[in-house]
Amino acid sequence: MDWLRGSLARWEVFLLFVLVATFACGAQVSQYFLRSSNISIALAGMTPAAIVALPMTLIIVTGEIDISVGSIVGLCATSMAVCLEHGLPVAGAIFSGILVGMLAGFVNGIIVAYGALPSLVVTIGTLALYRGVAQIILQERGVSGFPEWYQNIGFGTIDGTPIPWSSIIFVLFFTGFAVFLHRTHWGRALYAIGNNREATRFSGINVKRTILCLFVASGAMSSLAAIVLTAYLASARSDTAIGLELPVITAVVLGGVNIFGGSGTMAGVLIALLVLAFVQNALGLAGVTPEGQQIVTGAVLIVTLIVFGAAEIIRKPRATLWRARAPGPARD
Repeated sequence: MDWLRGSLARWEVFLLFVLVATFACGAQVSQYFLRSSNISIALAGMTPAAIVALPMTLIIVTGEIDISVGSIVGLCATSMAVCLEHGLPVAGAIFSGILVGMLAGFVNGIIVAYGALPSLVVTIGTLALYRGVAQIILQERGVSGFPEWYQNIGFGTIDGTPIPWSSIIFVLFFTGFAVFLHRTHWGRALYAIGNNREATRFSGINVKRTILCLFVASGAMSSLAAIVLTAYLASARSDTAIGLELPVITAVVLGGVNIFGGSGTMAGVLIALLVLAFVQNALGLAGVTPEGQQIVTGAVLIVTLIVFGAAEIIRKPRATLWRARAPGPARD
């Protein structure tokens, strides 16, 4: 019974109930909600944000944040578009996108880690910088003409199933990130950084280099998201992935990752991604505009932060009381 109460108290279990409720409500909203084709559309549409949410989870666990991910995706898409316009093969365009993403992440990481500046402020600045560069390069034009095999990365499905190929890509990377965070000493070091950065530094862990590597990884995964998203849209524009940071951060925080660092699980983030994907899908089937869906996503983020903030306020006095009641050393 204690195990059951402990399990029900876990945020991930609560999210599973929310996911089930989402499916139940979605089925009432539209008869198409539970169809395999609609499930495939929902999964494929959320995959770019899900890919970016993986490194974002690690970054937030350390107590940092990257607001510029949407702009990095757009810059990578712009890089690939320019390469295609100049006659480079798709493979060359993809390679250029990956390099641009890693370089953008490197710039973020250098400024945050070695400049000792707040990641929130830095990445708000680079959000505008990277998007501005993309708009100067590509302006208002879009680039299409991607080959069919490339487009299948975005919305193609495994033969005979509703499972998109892009979701398979996500699952492979999710497995790698989950193992890294929960089964390696490097993952444990990230939690340590989020809980007490100074103590972690004194323990011999190079905190600055770790933070830098996380931002480079974020840039690299943003380039992968750009590949999947341009394949899904069959085009590349400078405004690709504008606003992507909102669902990414919402999914990570809704998944139970402490916005101030030090705690969170990849499983929770995965369930939160599914909840957001199908909530947005159900809203779309109900006729809610994309702007309305964005309002709902923002509201979910705010409510989640309030819930976790209240839980933290309640937890701290209880922890203090427990320490006060704990038996101390015997005195003469």
